[in-house]
Amino acid sequence: MSALPAFEAVAVDYWAVAPMLVVVAGALLGVLVEAFAPRESRHSAQVALTVGTLVAAFGVLVWRSVNHHSVTFGGSVAVDGPALFLQGALLVMSSVAVLVMAERFGGVGGDAFTPMGASTPGSSQEAAAAKAGYATSEVFPLTLFAVFGMMIFVSANDLITMFVGLEVLSLPLYVMTGLARRRRLLSQEAALKYFLLGAFSSAFFLFGAALIYGFAGSTDLAKIQSAIAQGTTGMDGLLVPGVLLLIIGLLFKVGAVPFHMWTPDAYQGAPTPVTGFMAACTKVAAFGAILRLVYVGVEGSRWDWRLGIAAIAILTMVVGAVLSVTQTDVKRLLAYSSIAHAGFILVGVLAFSKAAVSGVMFYLVAYGFATIAAFAIISMVRQGGSEASHLSQWAGLGKRHPVVAAVFSLLLLAFAGIPLTSGFTAKFAAFAPAVTSGGTAGVLMVIVGVLASAVTAYVYVRIIVLMYFTAAPEAGEGEEVVALMPSIGTTVAITVGVLATILLGIWPGWALDLAGRAAQFML
Repeated sequence: MSALPAFEAVAVDYWAVAPMLVVVAGALLGVLVEAFAPRESRHSAQVALTVGTLVAAFGVLVWRSVNHHSVTFGGSVAVDGPALFLQGALLVMSSVAVLVMAERFGGVGGDAFTPMGASTPGSSQEAAAAKAGYATSEVFPLTLFAVFGMMIFVSANDLITMFVGLEVLSLPLYVMTGLARRRRLLSQEAALKYFLLGAFSSAFFLFGAALIYGFAGSTDLAKIQSAIAQGTTGMDGLLVPGVLLLIIGLLFKVGAVPFHMWTPDAYQGAPTPVTGFMAACTKVAAFGAILRLVYVGVEGSRWDWRLGIAAIAILTMVVGAVLSVTQTDVKRLLAYSSIAHAGFILVGVLAFSKAAVSGVMFYLVAYGFATIAAFAIISMVRQGGSEASHLSQWAGLGKRHPVVAAVFSLLLLAFAGIPLTSGFTAKFAAFAPAVTSGGTAGVLMVIVGVLASAVTAYVYVRIIVLMYFTAAPEAGEGEEVVALMPSIGTTVAITVGVLATILLGIWPGWALDLAGRAAQFML
């Protein structure tokens, strides 16, 4: 009998993954706080713990990990420039999003979450919990688990690890989507749709991973790339279907057409702070995984599938822009806007150059900060105790609350890509590599992108006109649309979003340089 090979322990570079370890440790502590802390102190304790964890993780990342690039955990995790840049962006953005989640408007409007998520909507148990002033503080450890999954997702160098990151980030978001305080049935419907279509996307990803394993004999991205380069596996027929299934599974997460059906419902039904977190951070994580997959794993076969993904990018931009015109709910409008932005980012992804990687990362940061601030503004605007989500309710807001309207207008102009805002610089950074290195398909995508941007600009300007140049409808006593006074946390979140929008528009060079230096993958 031949002897079994000796067991070889997997080497782990703990400093390289220290930020992820800090986040998961904070999440586990949050579970303990939820289990043992007195109910009246849980909310403040969870907010402090969550923000502290995210800040500490970012500090560790900057202190040790920035100059400590490594491929660890048996080659399954790559801590390189793109991973560190996107992880840092996720930590900062999620910190800002948590400040919005913690908003309680001084007891005037209540927070965004149901006081008892496990109860039936409209039940006596839920009413009793609301009367007692309970808070759903478990949303904060769920957020940390989601961030942990996102950090794994952008650094995964193996398809199995990437799938683990996908599930770890998705499962908390399914729960958080169904925890809205108001319109509870709509929220739970959104959570169910998100869960079912999320499971569907995971199935696509797993089928694709199985086919790629059949082709390459490994799920390691570097080994897959090597197998493509050698072309001697004898299973070439599995490659393109496998790649397409993997990319489709990831395109579900970014809301690309025709895999976008969950996006409007989830954005509308989820608690508004969760919508902002989901729109910004999930997009960063998903596009980070897409970049790593197509640039590290399957770049050598791009001529076999690039045109198909380019067609999806064009369809995403057109559908997102056109359908945003027809929306009357501001959250659904921004959902379709998010779909269009996913198409814009795909244009950069398909350019296949270092400049394209840096442009996409810059776009994700610029879009993320503006999105979190925009949804924070939406959570403030109320009528009769509920969020004023219908566009007609925003009429005349510029006269009653000029500062709120001005800030929201600035963010909308950034989404439209108006010069001197972050949106203009971001689109230029994503589109320019497509023109220079994307060939005919790249030029065509940019042309469609510019036309789609013009359509979305009309949508955003329509909201601005509504706020400033349309008279507010007459409302009865207590039914006037008002903007509640935010806490310091929400004010900080909106301020960060506005400053990022202005600075990345007027003075983008430092951020573009940082993204450019971080745009090199470790193979």
